Amino acid sequence: MRLFEGTEFDRPLRCDKCEELEEECTCPPEKPVLTPPAKQIARVGVEKRKRGKLMTVIRDLVDEHDHLPELLTILKNHCGAGGSLKEGIVEIQGDQRERVREKLKSLGYRIKG
Repeated sequence: MRLFEGTEFDRPLRCDKCEELEEECTCPPEKPVLTPPAKQIARVGVEKRKRGKLMTVIRDLVDEHDHLPELLTILKNHCGAGGSLKEGIVEIQGDQRERVREKLKSLGYRIKG
């Protein structure tokens, strides 16, 4: 006798919509629902790092379905600077507050700070 024999965990998985086995299901994949930029408030600030380097930091953005790497690429291209993404915080090299605010507003985000 297997550990989960006869329970719901022993049965093969089925689609919630068509009740077919997941391997045989032909339902189209669901599109992810993202929080629109107009409902997000981006906090833009500058932090001083080692050796006096400045970093523009964008906080409090919702990290859903990996849209932050796309936003990071857009901001880096707009500012002409490097940047990174750490724990849901977008970082752009240098003091780029005005450029970042301008681009975020054009994308529909609300800005604070």
